[in-house]
Amino acid sequence: MALLKHTPVEIKERKALTINPAKTCQPIGAMYASLGIHGCLPHSHGSQGCCAYHRSALTRHYKEPISAATSSFTEGASVFGGHANLIQAIDNIFTVYDPEVIAVHTTCLSETIGDDLNQIFDKAQKSGKVPEGKTCIGAPTPSYVGSHVTGFSNMVKAMAQLAEPSGKKTHKVNVIPGWVEPSDMGEIKRLCAMVGVDITLFPDTDGVLNAPLTGEYKMFPDGGVTVQELKKTGDALGTLALGEWCSADAARWLDAKCKVPCTVLDMPFGLAATDRFIDVLRTVAGVSVPDSVAFERGQLVDMISDMHQYFYGKRVALWGDPDQLISMCEFLVSLDMQPVYVVTGTPGKKFEARIKEICADQPFEVKVKAKGDMFLMHQWIKNEPVDLLIGNTYGKYISRDEDIPLLRWGFPILDRQGHQYFPTVGYKGGLRLLEKILGLLLDRKDRDDPETTFELVL
Repeated sequence: MALLKHTPVEIKERKALTINPAKTCQPIGAMYASLGIHGCLPHSHGSQGCCAYHRSALTRHYKEPISAATSSFTEGASVFGGHANLIQAIDNIFTVYDPEVIAVHTTCLSETIGDDLNQIFDKAQKSGKVPEGKTCIGAPTPSYVGSHVTGFSNMVKAMAQLAEPSGKKTHKVNVIPGWVEPSDMGEIKRLCAMVGVDITLFPDTDGVLNAPLTGEYKMFPDGGVTVQELKKTGDALGTLALGEWCSADAARWLDAKCKVPCTVLDMPFGLAATDRFIDVLRTVAGVSVPDSVAFERGQLVDMISDMHQYFYGKRVALWGDPDQLISMCEFLVSLDMQPVYVVTGTPGKKFEARIKEICADQPFEVKVKAKGDMFLMHQWIKNEPVDLLIGNTYGKYISRDEDIPLLRWGFPILDRQGHQYFPTVGYKGGLRLLEKILGLLLDRKDRDDPETTFELVL
């Protein structure tokens, strides 16, 4: 906290130094995606320390115990490779924990050595370490490239590679939700059901990381997409990938290998992005949008109309993951708010171009940085303050230091509850976002207004 007071106002170009990065490492994303498979035990192919960090990061965000195994590299495996460790681990895991799936993600250590997961899986299968009907999948997720978003995408692509097309098309549609909360995945399923579209959602952490407390211990919760469902994704009518960074690779793989046509959409945060999602669902399924969906949309439009004066012209700084930020910026612009500073730790010039495109015709200049960090964000704010911060818990120090309200949104949220239970996607989620933004802005207005403008009624 005290260190922030020494953040200089003068901004200098930094190429070799990142300070407080707006991202974390690939295996965390891969581990979260793995938990969206029914009966899956994630496995970290590396040292115990890596696995412990990844598990604790997810546990602190979701407030649920995250189970994961590790290859427990020591000096020997670090030099000669972890082949034997992983074979032994697969045998132990199926014998002791009996999961349906082991989802292996690599670490910096195993990737630097050059361990080949497919070769190891093949040997485990041939030596009888993988019981009949059980599955092993894996994804390369070294932390020295990409981010947690990249790791998520790589593991979701590994799920898609379980597809076994039969040549007979089903009536189902694949929906890849991207890295959103379990509550958001539940909301996507609800919206699809309302429209009348039968979907396979993968991954699906709804019912896994927001499961009820029943007093009965279950090693593997009831939720998650099953392996059988994943095998049938190659026979789907089409695939909707929500988010270019999180979901598109898997969808394009199914298109290329299984001839399942794919559509890449923005994540359905806010009015316009949800409209596009519903419209594509309607088109794919050949149905009309029901009145129940139009009713929810109308409620969101009504709240925007009623409260517009409080959103108008408010300057916002945002940080987080590319797919989420793109849709949130579009939503803020539609409210006549001004997303003036946007930072993601995930690399990609396409992200910067997309944000600038969204803000192109607006009466403000947007500063956007991919592979940026929170230090730069703080410098921007020190030079020209904003009215609202939107991002994960790591912005709370800037919020306190600069006395700016913070809407906690994204990953990780370590110091608040509710994100795993209350969605922010869709029309209902849009209402919740508006309510939270409005609450922060009006709390500040109530705090700071002079007596002459301090009113009981809006």
